[in-house]
Amino acid sequence: MQQADVVIVGGGLAGLSLAVSLADSSVKVVVVDEKMPYQAVSQTPGVRVSAINQASEELFRELGIWQHLDEKRVQPYTHMQVWEQDSFASIEFDHQSVCQSHLGHIIENQLLINALWEKLLEASNIQIEVSSAIEALKVEDERALVRLANGQQLAAKLVVGADGIHSKIRTLSAMPLSFSDYQQSAIVANVQTELVHQQCARQVFTPYGPLAFLPMTDPHLCSIVWSVENKQADELMVQSPGQFAKALYRAFDGKLGLCELVSERKMFPLTMRYARQWLKHRVVLAGDAAHSIHPLAGQGANLGLMDVRLLSEVLLDLTEAGKDIGTVSSLRVYERTRKAEAVKMIAAMQGFRSLFAGSNPMKKALRGMGLSLANKMPLAKRRMMLQAAGL
Repeated sequence: MQQADVVIVGGGLAGLSLAVSLADSSVKVVVVDEKMPYQAVSQTPGVRVSAINQASEELFRELGIWQHLDEKRVQPYTHMQVWEQDSFASIEFDHQSVCQSHLGHIIENQLLINALWEKLLEASNIQIEVSSAIEALKVEDERALVRLANGQQLAAKLVVGADGIHSKIRTLSAMPLSFSDYQQSAIVANVQTELVHQQCARQVFTPYGPLAFLPMTDPHLCSIVWSVENKQADELMVQSPGQFAKALYRAFDGKLGLCELVSERKMFPLTMRYARQWLKHRVVLAGDAAHSIHPLAGQGANLGLMDVRLLSEVLLDLTEAGKDIGTVSSLRVYERTRKAEAVKMIAAMQGFRSLFAGSNPMKKALRGMGLSLANKMPLAKRRMMLQAAGL
């Protein structure tokens, strides 16, 4: 039986970032995932990207990850435009208003995962177990026991469930979950646009859901995230590339001219998940295992990374003080703090969705007046930008 201080289940952004945060410390870590996180990337950009805000960028810099990313595939955005289709409602943000060189970056998820993986391989205190799923979890007073599908057993003071929205650790620990089906799916793809994106992240609210164009390093290339009702999503997925491009042009009000689909399309169902309990004796949740939100604000990855930042700080402080890292009392500050942030973000996303849902003329007029008024209030806009940037 392999002994460790912490077993991290999940090889996504949250799990690997937590492992790297604990690298080169006295904490003995085992990272477990049923598949290999590292994947070779092609010369053409992948379709799964994240909008990384400045707080997450700072975390990656501290971990020594940011400096090793390929600059040719990391695109800063300096402006944001948000508007409603067929309406005068709009609001714009720019980096100068918050005295920053940029508002955030658009980065392919796999680039970040590969950089984190390579960093892990350098750490002497981290063991990696991939290609074997979790089969069982047993919690005892002094330790938690994890059994893998290959028969291997791991013993640890703490098990971290960072294994995504369908978390096996959350299920095995019987942590209650609040769940809401948005009745929408998100379509992601890369498109080439007639006009240059000018390092601006754009989003339009349509009666069926939001559509975002996120700037990539090619000035004519954008990653799109199109959230629509499930039936419409199914129809869009079977359209020819030409038909899909025309539908994009219409939904986006032609802001960047004609579009051309230059990648595959992928579709993901959208749900809100919130674990009402993140912590039990010797088990804790982080990232998507604890919460998942609508992608309309692009904050899902950043929310999980801030879980990682606080959890790693708490674990290192407890270890340095010689305290037990697996007790509920030791980790309560993490659960209390991050649950509060997750609840605020979920409530904000629900509010935005409700506000922009449908095409009722009175509601549409109120939205228009509200956005236009907010666009003329520099202090309010500055506060929104600082919040989004994690500053």
